[in-house]
Amino acid sequence: MENLAKETNSPLGPAMMRVAAELYPICRSITGNGLRESLRILQNCVPLEIREVPTGTRAFDWEVPAEWNIRAAWIKDGSGRTVVDFRDHSLHVVNYSRPIHARLSLNELRSHLFSLPERPDWIPYRTTYYRDTWGFCLPHRLLTSLADGEYEVCVDTSLEPGNLSYGELVVPGRTTDEVLFSCHSCHPSLANDNLSGMVVAAHLAASLRQRQNHLTYRFLWLPGTIGAITWLARNESVVPRIRAGLVLSCIGDSGPFTYKKSRRGDAEIDQIVSHLLSPESGDRLIDFTPIGYDERQYCSPGFNLPVGCFMRTPNGCFPEYHTSADNLDLIKPDSLSGSLAMLQRIVDVLEQNRFCQNLNPKCEPQLGRRGLYRALGGLSNTGLEQALLWVLNFSDGRHSLLDIAERSGIPFATIAQAATLLEQHELLVSETPSPTSGR
Repeated sequence: MENLAKETNSPLGPAMMRVAAELYPICRSITGNGLRESLRILQNCVPLEIREVPTGTRAFDWEVPAEWNIRAAWIKDGSGRTVVDFRDHSLHVVNYSRPIHARLSLNELRSHLFSLPERPDWIPYRTTYYRDTWGFCLPHRLLTSLADGEYEVCVDTSLEPGNLSYGELVVPGRTTDEVLFSCHSCHPSLANDNLSGMVVAAHLAASLRQRQNHLTYRFLWLPGTIGAITWLARNESVVPRIRAGLVLSCIGDSGPFTYKKSRRGDAEIDQIVSHLLSPESGDRLIDFTPIGYDERQYCSPGFNLPVGCFMRTPNGCFPEYHTSADNLDLIKPDSLSGSLAMLQRIVDVLEQNRFCQNLNPKCEPQLGRRGLYRALGGLSNTGLEQALLWVLNFSDGRHSLLDIAERSGIPFATIAQAATLLEQHELLVSETPSPTSGR
């Protein structure tokens, strides 16, 4: 376990906030122009490809739905005064509402109105993706103030054959073994649960494009559930190459880190994130459940990929979740940059973790004559010298460098440095595990 800072003063924090602020007003959904517009904005950060999948395309047990777009939506009272207007907040309309223009009594209208009595000033987020209906969301304080009478209702939307859009970027490495980063990108005007993952993923991808990597990194910006299912259905040939993966969500608030393990529970990515978390700082490690984000698709039994979910405060565990209070005030520049820094540390371990074989396994090799051990004996060993001995002893092809770091209590970076030194002196050779080996 390594005690790592949760927040940093990196200039990338304000940069990510600026991207989030540009994305925040847009009405995204699982299809439509709002999602495309958001992906085009992210193209200013990284050259992601926008993929289009036609309506009606089969994806296992699912089908790509009709494309939804919205132009306007409002409710007017009997005097013609607008009491609810989609232009004021994208959450005001139940996402994927079918079009309607009608006059209704308040009693007829009530079954289409949604509020939060316990949070009277907040607007809830509601969807109707796969049901033919419509609705409005509004603060409960406003709902209780509506007078009896007739109301004019307009939902100017379209549900027509079109496409499901998603963003994809591959950062090639020296090997074809892949690490997958996935984030849902379909929520309208929700900053922590949606935008934080989107902008941090873009900046992580940008940083990886600036360096030479051993592994290949694939980034996906997808509409939740249907997007991941569609990607998996279209990319089954890629799946065997995925060595590790993380779903990113809710990583912009000020809470400590939470990591939800993969379905396997003991995959390399589970071990790495567990090693880097700091329980003393409130970080939490939780077991896999088939409820949550798209990790449940990647970890479905037919794929069982080593993909966990990386969060700060988990979905449903902060009061602002799926409400208008999940706004730009909830996410912090330092929290975004701290999440980015932690993900970069995870990548560093993935890049360096490996299984090694001691080429001189019968007793310790003489390190002093190779310049690897201090000349003056009798003093306590330094951390690096201890790491050399640990690596030599446990490099039997069955213990990874991360295993050795965990067992010795020596920081992984020191263990990796020791392994590199021993390889340079031809005392150690690295093995390359396959992405599906369970290592």
